[in-house]
Amino acid sequence: MLPTTLVNSGSQGNGVLSPRDAARHTAGAKRYKYLRRLFHFRQMDFEFALWQMLYLFTSPQRVYRNFHYRKQTKDQWARDDPAFLVLLSIWLCVSTVGFGFVLDMGFFETIKLLLWVVFIDCVGVGLLIATLMWFISNKYLVKQQNRDYDVEWGYAFDVHLNAFYPLLVILHFIQLFFINYVIISDSVIGYFVGNTLWLIAIGYYIYVTFLGYS
Repeated sequence: MLPTTLVNSGSQGNGVLSPRDAARHTAGAKRYKYLRRLFHFRQMDFEFALWQMLYLFTSPQRVYRNFHYRKQTKDQWARDDPAFLVLLSIWLCVSTVGFGFVLDMGFFETIKLLLWVVFIDCVGVGLLIATLMWFISNKYLVKQQNRDYDVEWGYAFDVHLNAFYPLLVILHFIQLFFINYVIISDSVIGYFVGNTLWLIAIGYYIYVTFLGYS
């Protein structure tokens, strides 16, 4: 079932949202709460975020099952804990530095690669895909054709992050062990290994994204 949010779920008996419930359910209030927690590391559940990263490889269905539980308990599909984003950012930095080291890149070249991976590959492409999927979902995929139901944009971006993490590990970690000795050897085996890793990474991205909207 496609994750949707019932806009009027916090209504009172007369069908009108109280000021507190109205503020709690606005996207702005959720975004403010999320960003505020970015500066309070003690409030983040890093153990649970690591659990999600592990199961995105072994059983991504369990990760999305947790999103369903969050909807039932907190009336929100999107993550309200930025721990996953923080760990993903750390992994982006570490893996990119490792990539630069293996390819014998200079300091500034590594920084340029890091900025590209973070702001183009992860954030830029993520904003584009999340917005596109958010629009398509609300326009064509929501079963209940009612203005009171919609797919959260924050959830759409979370789906992108979920799908991006396995892709990042495959291309920025596993691939590192094959670059110098296999992939750049200009041979049939090198082309096969490199293209296979890219195929697996993109296929996994599509699969995890599909699970998020199924």
